[in-house]
Amino acid sequence: MTEPGHVPAPTRDLCGTMLVHRRLLNESMTYRAQRARIENRALQYEKEQLIPSRTEVVTLPVVVHVVHHSKIPEQNISDQQIHSQLAVLNRDFRAANPDTSKVPEAWKSLVADARVEFRLADRDPFGKPTDGIIRVETDERSFGTDDAVKAGATGGADPWPGDQYLNIWVCQLRGGLLGYAQFPGGPPQTDGVVVLHSAFGTTGTAAHPFDGGRTATHEIGHWLDLFHIWGDDDGACSNGDRVADTPNQADGNTGTPVFPHISCDNGPNGDMFMNYMDYVDDSAMFMFTRGQSERMNACLEGARASFLVTSRKAGPVGEPEMAAAGANGAARDIDVKRLLQDTERLAKEVLSEIHDAIGLVTGRR
Repeated sequence: MTEPGHVPAPTRDLCGTMLVHRRLLNESMTYRAQRARIENRALQYEKEQLIPSRTEVVTLPVVVHVVHHSKIPEQNISDQQIHSQLAVLNRDFRAANPDTSKVPEAWKSLVADARVEFRLADRDPFGKPTDGIIRVETDERSFGTDDAVKAGATGGADPWPGDQYLNIWVCQLRGGLLGYAQFPGGPPQTDGVVVLHSAFGTTGTAAHPFDGGRTATHEIGHWLDLFHIWGDDDGACSNGDRVADTPNQADGNTGTPVFPHISCDNGPNGDMFMNYMDYVDDSAMFMFTRGQSERMNACLEGARASFLVTSRKAGPVGEPEMAAAGANGAARDIDVKRLLQDTERLAKEVLSEIHDAIGLVTGRR
């Protein structure tokens, strides 16, 4: 007999990010305008009309909100499980994960170090010391993609400021979901990433085949403006992920495919199913490409530029995370004045686009 409130474990990797994206596009002209600006900037980077100025490693302060039901103790994951996830992120985003050796020879030259690292926040929004882990008890047995987990009023946990912290909510998700993220440009009060507790980290409740910490890698890829590698066109082969060096493919791959897996006439090498932005098992995904790294950089120098200033203040990642990442973590100095000027300029652009969007709705343009 199934226990009341029991949620079956996912049998395949399901991501709700595009559901959230489409909902916001339908609900908000502001979000549409923001996304148009962000896409335009990414295209300028791809065409080298804008040249990246960031050379240093950016360290993102992370706050993990563990939202758990009092009668389901496994939802209240351990600190050890959380730290195991940070270690995975610091390997994956620096291309320091050992399984990059499995990348097919045809794509080894495309493996990219995104120069992004993660550490649990050591100061809360009020400047008080913290371990970066917030635990909130809820009466909700599971959550969906409606962002209820992101607010105390709806049974979740309120976020910390999204321009200073990467908010990650860990909870029980329903509907076969492993996680979802909000693309840059969305509402500040719901900005961040949500991950199923049994697909978070590599120990504790993390369950095969999603016990390699790659769900968070995938969702943070979305948070840094990466799309699914197949473009979410339901097998039509007509829409890509807006990254030039990832092959067009028909749909998301699952399980552990065998290379080459050909679709959309993309032979001889076929689908880049080992990319973090596909749907394969954790053990079968192990790379970002140079083009994806470039797109993430456009995001960090644009919509998420505030984190470059935060990173400069925070300093390098702590020793445990750095040892796991296998990198030195010494961030170079950045021009804070330039970043502030760029942020001010971007704010003016956003206000202008919002004004234009309002004009379209009211008929004044």
